[in-house]
Amino acid sequence: MTWLVGARLHPRATETTLTVARDLAARMDYRLGFVLYDLEGTAARCGVSTATVKRHVRVLRELGALAWHRHGSKRNLRIPGRPYTATATIYAATIPTAYDEAMGHRLDGAGYWARVAGVTDKARALAAKSAVRTKRHSADNRPSRTPGCPQPAPHSPGRHHDVPTADLDGGFNYTSRTCARRAGATARNRARDSGTSPVRSPWQVARDIRIARHVRPLVSWTQPEGLRRLAFALRPLIDRGLEAHDIAAELIGMAVGWRPARPAAYIAAALARDRSAAPAPTADAELTVDPATHPEWQQWLNSRQTGTPSRTDTDRRHARLYAWDRWYEVASHYDDDPDDALDLYGTRLCAYAVKRAARTTGSPS
Repeated sequence: MTWLVGARLHPRATETTLTVARDLAARMDYRLGFVLYDLEGTAARCGVSTATVKRHVRVLRELGALAWHRHGSKRNLRIPGRPYTATATIYAATIPTAYDEAMGHRLDGAGYWARVAGVTDKARALAAKSAVRTKRHSADNRPSRTPGCPQPAPHSPGRHHDVPTADLDGGFNYTSRTCARRAGATARNRARDSGTSPVRSPWQVARDIRIARHVRPLVSWTQPEGLRRLAFALRPLIDRGLEAHDIAAELIGMAVGWRPARPAAYIAAALARDRSAAPAPTADAELTVDPATHPEWQQWLNSRQTGTPSRTDTDRRHARLYAWDRWYEVASHYDDDPDDALDLYGTRLCAYAVKRAARTTGSPS
């Protein structure tokens, strides 16, 4: 605020504006950046009228140092035990763009949630000049040579209680090129083991989010999850070439009859469990055998009805979405022709239908 007033960015910014800003800063919650307006209390503490406080708070808003978080209201809330209770106005502290540009700050994000991500060459030059000026008046904790002068207090070894401890991930702030390459290779190996692509281009991420936006309305228990988390969890299914309806059919079979508290985490765990439970690949000699030469495969091909129209992806999608309530039909179809049932309904729906049929006695109601 001292810089904003000194830079003459607003013609009505004066020392009274700084006085009001200091009163707000003394009462501000710096973890959230919010402060109560308290018009009458601010006027009494600053020794000015309420109209003066209103004028200078308006100057702070026009400078970009304050923003409304909640507008207050004089309407009575009718709280039991209190004759009259209104809603307080809450302001959010902000930093104007002019200050960041003058200080050479590089920002990450936009608006109220923007944070300083780095500095420019201009900021480094300003810091170097400031260091040269303050070097001549640096703090000195050596014993004083003047008789009668008190001993200077040592620097505090602790930290401020509101400042969290920085996590440097091993204690080093710099990484050599060799370590960086090794870390990149480790990340690629982990991504390869998890079944996801190690590097995803922006258009791929946008496509994942677009598919997740179509999947979320189709599966009720995924609707509380955010799109980015859901898209990240659905990457293994998207990489298999599945569309939104196919993915929705897979998800419906993952949680039948209950709603996971953390849908994205549950989907990732279920897909990882399915990958770990997948059968190991056969030997190289077995992989070289032509599947068409298998006798059972030839028998099934010969027994197929030539007049039956070919099945489309739309038929499979519709069956996997809307056949969960008709599980007894799926179980009967699986008993008659397992291969055809698996092709039409998918593995999850068939397994669910067979399990229900094994537990149920008598005809379904």
